[in-house]
Order: sequence, then structure tokens, then C-alpha cells
Amino acid sequence: MIVVTGATGNIGRPLTQALTEAGQRVTAVSRHPAAVPDGARHLAADLARPAELKPALAGAAALFLLLSGDLHAAGSDPADLIGEAAAAGVRRIVLLSSQGVVTRPFGPTRIAMRELEDTLRESGLEWAILRPGGFASNALWWAESVRAQGLAAAPFGDVGVPVVDPADIAAVAAACLLDDRHAGGVYQLTGPEVITPRGQAAAIADALGSPVRFHELTRAEARAAMSQAMPAELADDTLDILGAPNPAELRVSPDVQRVLGRAPHPFSAWAARNVDAFR
Repeated sequence: MIVVTGATGNIGRPLTQALTEAGQRVTAVSRHPAAVPDGARHLAADLARPAELKPALAGAAALFLLLSGDLHAAGSDPADLIGEAAAAGVRRIVLLSSQGVVTRPFGPTRIAMRELEDTLRESGLEWAILRPGGFASNALWWAESVRAQGLAAAPFGDVGVPVVDPADIAAVAAACLLDDRHAGGVYQLTGPEVITPRGQAAAIADALGSPVRFHELTRAEARAAMSQAMPAELADDTLDILGAPNPAELRVSPDVQRVLGRAPHPFSAWAARNVDAFR
């Protein structure tokens, strides 16, 4: 049995679907009760209280570990989740980490994630680590304003990074959970091309077949909005990358192709697949 945390999100949902379609028994974990793909069972647990994960881990062979936003905040201790998994007899953990642990290793949230990676490596379990860059699905922040006003607003409108489709992250995670060849693997996950926020808005407009205006936010405006959904430290670390990506953050990684045997999806494909969110 495989446990998927963050199972109702943009990565966890397609991962749960892929695993059930592969014939695996899956326990889908999220903080609140929710519908999950057919064939999976759902359990509610708050990862900030690691003991709540115990019922989900009973009898599990593998765990996909995606931290909730509050576990990126100062003072949290997500390493306890690895301890709970080991105590329950889990043999393999696939950790969703961040590209920033290597490209910006001294940001507060990056230091904490690097420590969690090290804890996993030293746990005695089989492991794989996924380090994605920016997510294509962050464009869903625009869904309401696009529907209501035909407007997308973001900072650094003409600064791009190779955002990755969460469906590609999920597919790589499934491969790492199911295939022994990926034990000990560390994968940098990006899309196939650098695309700016203004370019993302244009791709959404193409998918809709109607105009989408782009408005550039100041960093302060963006930080205020992002801090409502994530710790301020994580918002600052993210904005540092979005505003001035370094060469490592602009690099298109070959790892999606290496694991899946196909190229990663471009942002335009993500927009076409998710266009109904913007209608």
C-alpha cells in the first residue's frame, strides 16, 4: 500500500490517480475530508501533528511526502514525519523538496528543507528526492480575476523561469514510488522552456480564445497576497527566485525526460488542460 500526502492538490490528485490505475492500493491523505479518485481510500490528517498520520501508515510500504505550507514555517519539525513512517514499517519515501535547496541554499525555508533531505538520507529507508522549480499551476491564482475581469496580475512580468506541470511531477513521483531503479535518485524537475508571467497570461488567453490583460504587481503587493497562503519566509524565498533567477534556476533540466522517456509538458499544454478554471 502507498500513502500519498497532499492527496487532493495539484500533484497529489494526479499521483493518486496514476497509482490506482497501476493497480496499487492507495491511502490518500489530506487535512480535511475530500473526494479522491476511485479505488483510493481517504484519511484526514494534519501533518503538523505527525501522530495523526499513524492510521494511514499502518501496513504501508511507501510514502509520498508533500509538506503542508505551515510545515515550511520557522519552528516546525517535519522530520518527525519520517520517524513516524520508519516506525510504521514504511520502506520507501519519495520527498517533494525544492530546487531552491541547491540554487538558493541559504534561504530560511531552503535550509530547513535541506535538513529534511539529510534526515531522509540518514533514515535507513529507501528514498528518492524531487526538486521542482516553479509550478505551472501557480497560474490558478489568476482564475478568479480572469473569470471576472479578464485580468492576470503578477510581479516581474517579463522575467521567466521554466515552470513545471504538476502532472509531470506526479508522473515522476509515481515512477519513483514503483520502480526500484529510482532508489537514491535526486531529480530536478522543470518544464521544457522558460516562460514569463506575461507569456503565461498569453497562453491562457490562447486556450480561452479571448483576451487576458496582464497587470504587473510590485514585489510588496505580491508578498502581501502570497503571505495569506504561505509563511512569509517562503513567500520571500519564492519572490527572490521569480524576480532574479540565477543561471541554475533558468536551466531546463533533462530529468523529466530521463525518468519518463518523454519531454515535459509546456505551459501551453497545462493551460489547455485546465482552461475550464479560467472560464
